[in-house]
Amino acid sequence: MALRTFRCTDFRCLESVSLEADPRNNLIYGPNASGKTSLLEAIAYLGRGKSFRSASTDRLVRHGAAEFLLFGKIQSGSREIAVGVRNGRNGLELSVDGDRSGGAAALADALPLQVVDPDVHSLVAGGPEHRRRYLDWLTFHVEQGYLALWRRFRRVLKQRNAALREGASRDLLGWDREFAELALDVDAARRRALERALPTLEAAGRRLLGSPVGFEYRRGWSAERPLEEVLASGLDRDLQGGSTGAGPQRADLRLIYDERQARKLVSRGQQKLLACSMILAATRVVQTELGRPLLLLLDDPAAELDRESLERLMGEVADLGAQVIATALSGDARLFSESAARFHVEHGVLIPD
Repeated sequence: MALRTFRCTDFRCLESVSLEADPRNNLIYGPNASGKTSLLEAIAYLGRGKSFRSASTDRLVRHGAAEFLLFGKIQSGSREIAVGVRNGRNGLELSVDGDRSGGAAALADALPLQVVDPDVHSLVAGGPEHRRRYLDWLTFHVEQGYLALWRRFRRVLKQRNAALREGASRDLLGWDREFAELALDVDAARRRALERALPTLEAAGRRLLGSPVGFEYRRGWSAERPLEEVLASGLDRDLQGGSTGAGPQRADLRLIYDERQARKLVSRGQQKLLACSMILAATRVVQTELGRPLLLLLDDPAAELDRESLERLMGEVADLGAQVIATALSGDARLFSESAARFHVEHGVLIPD
């Protein structure tokens, strides 16, 4: 699988950009604020239907335009897949080979990708929501039917929370039973995915940081009692807060580095390496599961890393065999040990070298 052609119109500062990508290594370089990150963001949007920078649609559409358009051709074996995204005043439209019914899941299936951006350390130092999203991405790709399960669970969670805000405590018993059943299924799927990935996660962490790395999954409620009992005993607190305080929506993945809790003690550079090791390990597991390489987007991977750490990181990237699109300030950046297609971007204009 490789993204071979990418075009975008009116996305952030990019008025009209066309990219013919190499199936392995691609370097996009240029000064700060030239449009490098915006280009990676647009490519990621094509595979996810959303931004990794959490921007509103109004900020994504170039000033003066009504909408942005993204288009890509993906080579998957002998098959070529056309993918398109349009967003603006008339709302979001997604298309995979002309089919508009698949939603974001169809995009993710056609163009599975991962992103390492300057905020990647949040996977280690940030709140549990970052690690839950990471775990759910992994589980979505290795556990068949997980997306549908997660959506059913989120629907019941939303309904239970709405009932809590209305103070309808008697109506919660029915929701609690269905909530608990779905919660156990979500938890079991996450555990299976994590168990499958754990050896790869630990090995990647050791290689990048040079010390043992551990991962402790916390499911979001006490293991000593059934979830329905936990919900019943916490009902007064939930009614007061207007949200459900126990369940997989509260899960976390505790990170252990050198026998210490990683998010509290490692430096920012070490946090970046640990987070990168997690992303690369998950990418490796998913590639094995899908039987095809993924697209890996690296936004300024050299930032906050010394030369030795950067070489270790890019060695891990090369060993993945994924298609890579990376950014750097200079075209002389030595990110790849093999040849790479190079593109210069400045003032939102992309020029192949």
